[in-house]
Amino acid sequence: QVQLVESGGGLVQPGGSLRLSCAASGTIFSIKSMGWYRQAPGKERELVATINNYGTTNCIDSVKGRFTISRDNAKNTVYLQMYDLKPEDTALYYCRTIVQTGRGTVPRLDWGQGTQVTVSS
Repeated sequence: QVQLVESGGGLVQPGGSLRLSCAASGTIFSIKSMGWYRQAPGKERELVATINNYGTTNCIDSVKGRFTISRDNAKNTVYLQMYDLKPEDTALYYCRTIVQTGRGTVPRLDWGQGTQVTVSS
């Protein structure tokens, strides 16, 4: 039983900034990976950025230099700091985690409900 709560979305003008957060709670032994996906209207859901338990990050080319993913292990929270937002960044952003609920258990994947990011003038 893992719950994910996202926040930080909203309406912003092109060139603006937003900081998304996702807090994981429930039965968590370890978090293997946390990340963000997004889905624009009429489009498939796509990966945006991930960070693993060692702090290694990865992101898609279209957001490199603009988005930064980070993690607060004490709070089981992942952040997505977004700068220089563009209209094409408009999407519903979903938090995704891969967690173990106990030692030796099979990692499980969980999704948040999503937070809307709209970039428009």
